[in-house]
Amino acid sequence: MQNLINILKKEIFPISLILILAFARLIPHPPNFTPIIAVAIMSGYFFKNLNLSFIVLLISMLIADMFIGFYENVIFVYASLLLITYIFYKLSNKINFKNLFIYGFAGSLIFFIVSNFGVWLLGSPGLNDVVYEKSLSGLVECYILAIPFFGNTFLSTLIFAYPAMYIYKSLPAWSSAR
Repeated sequence: MQNLINILKKEIFPISLILILAFARLIPHPPNFTPIIAVAIMSGYFFKNLNLSFIVLLISMLIADMFIGFYENVIFVYASLLLITYIFYKLSNKINFKNLFIYGFAGSLIFFIVSNFGVWLLGSPGLNDVVYEKSLSGLVECYILAIPFFGNTFLSTLIFAYPAMYIYKSLPAWSSAR
């Protein structure tokens, strides 16, 4: 029985998570409303292995982007997600129901700052071909115009992170170390 639990924990759970994340990006959804940031925050908590956390996130993003199409500022999106994963991997032993709200806000803010810096720097082909002036005022304008998207980012992070933590903690064999 313990062997089956280990297989579920080490193989089926990460593979399932990859497929769920990729699928969540492919189905119609409001802009920036996906579980990706929630998983970037929670992956260190789930896997306790930084490399596995990076791999799950990158594979799910690459699978979805193969269908959606790659975009000019993809490096900034991936970099922000890897940064979030790294930071919250280091804090994984501190993640709990009380501080998950703050961590969700922080992760969403990191994504907002890094990804929109990429939009400012490279433009956003496909989104009305927006090109911002390469100045401080252009950068500020980019961040101001992106504020409405932050709400979806933060809300989706919370909506996906809290149930994920609850489900994970509800499985005693998986969460006995916590």
